[in-house]
Order: sequence, then C-alpha cells, then structure tokens
Amino acid sequence: MLNQVVEWIARRERGVVGAALGLIVVLAWVFLLTGAGVDMPDMPGMRHAGPEGAGFVVVFVMWTAMMVAMMLPSAAPTILLFAALMRSRATTSPLPATGLFAGAYMIIWAAFSVAATTAHWALQRAELVSPEMRSTSYVLGGLLLVAAGVYQLTPLKDACLGRCRSPIQFLTRHWKPGPAGALRVGLLHGAYCVGCCWALMGLLFVAGVMNLLWVAAMAVFVLMEKTTLLGTRLGRIASGASLMVAGAVVLAVAWVR
Repeated sequence: MLNQVVEWIARRERGVVGAALGLIVVLAWVFLLTGAGVDMPDMPGMRHAGPEGAGFVVVFVMWTAMMVAMMLPSAAPTILLFAALMRSRATTSPLPATGLFAGAYMIIWAAFSVAATTAHWALQRAELVSPEMRSTSYVLGGLLLVAAGVYQLTPLKDACLGRCRSPIQFLTRHWKPGPAGALRVGLLHGAYCVGCCWALMGLLFVAGVMNLLWVAAMAVFVLMEKTTLLGTRLGRIASGASLMVAGAVVLAVAWVR
C-alpha cells in the first residue's frame, strides 16, 4: 500500500507541489481573513512593548503570513520549474529538494518580516502608525509613496526583478546539486525577491498593514510585475511615475494642512 502511494505521488509530482503551494497560500489568507492579528497591536502593553515583547512576536507572525500570502503565488512558477529541473537531473524524487527550496525562499521573507515588525513597532511608538496599523502622518505616507516610485527606476530594482522574471536563466545559472544546493538557491531567490519588492512592502503602512483589499492589490501588482509587461522598463517607469505623483499629492496635502 505504501509503495502504491509513493508511486502515485511520483507520477504526480508537479500537481503535488502546486497543491502544496496553493494550500500554504490559502492557509495564510484564511489566517488574515479570519481577523487573526487585526486587533493584536491593541493588546495591553503592545504600544509600549519593546522588540523582545510578546506583542512583537504576534505582529511578526502577522507580517510573515502577509508575506506568504502575497509573495508565494508570484514565486510559484520558479518553484515548479525547480521541481521540474530536479526531476530531470536527479534519480530520486524532487519533492524533498523542492520543499527545501520553497522553505528557504520563505525563510528570507520571514527575515524581512523581522525588519518590518521592528519598523512597525518603532513607527507605532512614535505615533506615526495608528492602532489600526495605518500611517497617521501625511508626510510619512507621501515619502513612502515617493520612495517606492523612485526605487522602481533604480538599477538594483532592475537587476533583482530580472532574476524573478527569468526563472530559467536564474536556476540554470545558480544551480547546485543536493539538499545544500536547494537551500542555497532558495535563499538566493528569496533575496532577489526581497530586493525587488521591499520598497513596495513599505506601502502597506500607507493604507493600513491589515487592510486586506490593499494587501490583495499589492499581491496582484507583484504578480503582474513578475509576469506581464508591467515588469518591463516601460511598465516600471509608468508605475514609478504614478507612485511619485501620488506621493507628491499626499505631501502637498500635508503642506496645506
């Protein structure tokens, strides 16, 4: 019976990987949609808790769930391609190595979530972020929009996005055999994705970290940037200019107020 199960899985490895990724994303969205974490920053002591406090851990979990929900769909093509390459180059099942690759990718975003949670805590302590987790400062919101727009036009953004948009070239260039190779390439892919999207993640503070419509819109934007013309040079110029104009408008409102 066990051999039959193993054989069935081996014949459907691509479907198994896709289903596992889909399940992880669904669970992350269920966590967010059911309100887990929404009121957590209002818990007693959260506003004045240091980075070592329990509230910090709770908000870190919230940020990590958001990163998984937003970023894993856009990484799925690369993860599926990695599984296919493992299948063609290895004599054993590619599932363990693919799990290591995907896990390493998410570890990088978990590390980013530590930085985001630290910034979140600092902004809340400075009363620049409300208990509803959105910016209370027009200046901060405007600056975040302008910064994200400017970053869209930088060579670093171009280099990182290029790796995310060309998974075949990325994997063939950085391929290493074995479990250590899967970990290394997964970490590297995650690092390039963070390099591509970190400035956009800062926009979560503008409309609200737990504004799930905004989170979903950001997830769609990231996916389109990695898979459509939005990610080309012209698309980035258009999106960067739009963000800078929006930031300038918000800063002008702040000046008038």
